[in-house]
Amino acid sequence: MSKFKVYITDQDFGNIDIEKEILEPIEAQVIGLNCKDGKNIIESARDADALIVQYANISKDTINSLNKLKIIARYGVGFDTIDINAAKEKGIICTNVEDYCTNEVANHNISLILMLTKRIPMFIEETKKGHWHWSETNAAVHRFTNLQIGVIGFGKIAQNMTKKAQSLGFNVVAYDPFVSKDDMEKLKVYPITFDNLLKTSDIVVVQCPYNDKTHHIIGKKELSKMKTGAILINCSRGKLVDNDALYYALKEGHLSSAALDDIEEEPAKKFNWDPSKNPLFSLNNCFITPHVAYYSEEALIEARKKAANNVKAVLLNKEPLYRVV
Repeated sequence: MSKFKVYITDQDFGNIDIEKEILEPIEAQVIGLNCKDGKNIIESARDADALIVQYANISKDTINSLNKLKIIARYGVGFDTIDINAAKEKGIICTNVEDYCTNEVANHNISLILMLTKRIPMFIEETKKGHWHWSETNAAVHRFTNLQIGVIGFGKIAQNMTKKAQSLGFNVVAYDPFVSKDDMEKLKVYPITFDNLLKTSDIVVVQCPYNDKTHHIIGKKELSKMKTGAILINCSRGKLVDNDALYYALKEGHLSSAALDDIEEEPAKKFNWDPSKNPLFSLNNCFITPHVAYYSEEALIEARKKAANNVKAVLLNKEPLYRVV
């Protein structure tokens, strides 16, 4: 008879062997579900002492219905899919893994910036047509030293990315009301207002958390303020960017290009997803990766171990390493 029941609501790792290796020695039964949309968790995990979550939405109803629940552990950094207030009211601990993919996401940002500032996919496409000249993409390529990257959000990932961008010659400015001017200037980053960042940056990088206040932080108004020919990069949550507004900014040529690691509908959380319903996929100057900025084999292993160890700590009445509430 198991002492604890740990349900993994959803995961795309292929197995739950790592979690079992960590949790079975404390007499926990680890059970994998397939509830990435958050439905049917109440029925499937009614006796849960712990939930480990990748994409599933953990609602107030779910939290209030699981009477044995002690902890909700996320595999990732963000926790907007969990009703934190409901968990707090019920005394349920919530954890995340805040540092497992800092390098990976920073490197993904850098890769996309280099790809688009050098117009690599555009040149590749032109060579397929038999065009063999630097002028064929109808847009200029500039030295990195002449380009400004404006970063919205200046947490660990943005800071990691900034050091790498600066080493390549880019000038970096940042907007983050929660980071002090002194902390920015230590990294030789100039703090700037949100509006000025949009108006003066050649590349705008969105790297902030998603919440009610940051929903569509880049929308029609914000896109209109960006420089003509600017580039937009978003390796954070898809809903930070208004996809419809971005489509028109790209189609009409106001922005030269954009690269996103997620889109508004967040396909990873859906069982049925049709890319034809998002017009961004019809554009040849918008490049979308399938929410993989965080991915490396090493990062996945680290995230899984840390999430499982957060659960282990709470079930043993110890303080978890990454507590949100």
